[in-house]
Amino acid sequence: MIPSKQLLPLTGYIHGGCSPVGMKKHFPTFIDETAILFDTICVSGGKVGLNLEISPEVLAGTVDAEFADLAIS
Repeated sequence: MIPSKQLLPLTGYIHGGCSPVGMKKHFPTFIDETAILFDTICVSGGKVGLNLEISPEVLAGTVDAEFADLAIS
């Protein structure tokens, strides 16, 4: 996670509009592996107030993401 004060200069996004969908720069993107348990998930669409319902597999392919165990034990 990028600290909020570094978000705009680093990514070009404002807080609340930062999403792997439509990134201006490529950053490594990870999706929690439990997302594959669902037919669809809801994610930010890259603009404040824009949400997408999408298959986890389609999302991963679209943004070149990897599934990983992100849960904190």
